[in-house]
Amino acid sequence: MGAVIITIFSKYFSKNKFTLFIGGFIIGAVTEYLASFLLEMVMNIRWWDYSGYILNINGRICLLYSAFWGILTPLLIKINEYIDRLINKIKEKVHIKLLKTIVLGLITFLIVDCLLTCYAQKQFINRMIVKNNINVENKAEIEEEYKKTYDNEFLSKTILKFWNNEKMIKTFPNIKIEDKEHNIIYLDSLLPEITPYYKKIFDK
Repeated sequence: MGAVIITIFSKYFSKNKFTLFIGGFIIGAVTEYLASFLLEMVMNIRWWDYSGYILNINGRICLLYSAFWGILTPLLIKINEYIDRLINKIKEKVHIKLLKTIVLGLITFLIVDCLLTCYAQKQFINRMIVKNNINVENKAEIEEEYKKTYDNEFLSKTILKFWNNEKMIKTFPNIKIEDKEHNIIYLDSLLPEITPYYKKIFDK
């Protein structure tokens, strides 16, 4: 999402590499902050937390990772030029109506995938909160939602088949929640027998 937004707005700050850095720095930081805020508001989770980093704002963004956005922006714009050329070549050989259908299909797929991912994470988090009796702010609402979901046989079987604990931890090894006392709880610590698909590079 950040890459797409930076690419769209790059024409306003593409004067030179310095302006690209500043533009990418600002747009990347704003996008990351808003994404973090909306995810926490909607799903009550934080996918990242920069609280331990210098010059951070509410743990949502920090100087270091915002600088990374700025550094990557010139490279992103350069890559996008090659992508544009490739798309133009494809347009010469494939009918525009077919291309529009393919693009619409891909967009639809990505939207559905995003919605299902959010739903799966929410159900996993609710399950972990209830099963481990974690004291969170809206625990009563979560318990009620959990009961309604798992009282539904079809929903229950579907969730446990496609988004069971092993699948969720392996796919999202750093997923975490915050309890009422503002303690950060990494959900993989509640399921130590499950290991992720990839090795974690940074400590929690």
